[in-house]
Amino acid sequence: MADSKLRDLSTDFAVKVIKICDSIKGHYSLVNQLERSSTSIGANIHEANYAHSKADFVAKFQIAL
Repeated sequence: MADSKLRDLSTDFAVKVIKICDSIKGHYSLVNQLERSSTSIGANIHEANYAHSKADFVAKFQIAL
């Protein structure tokens, strides 16, 4: 599958957020939520490529948004 600019941008964003979270001390639950939410963007974009219908495709991108 060809590389997509959107996928690259979401991966770069997730990596940057994880690096920032590594430098934050304390507030483990907030940092954990920030890491999970930043990485879920890319996961939803990836899942949109395997959508069963156009409506499912749009729904996955809405979640990523």
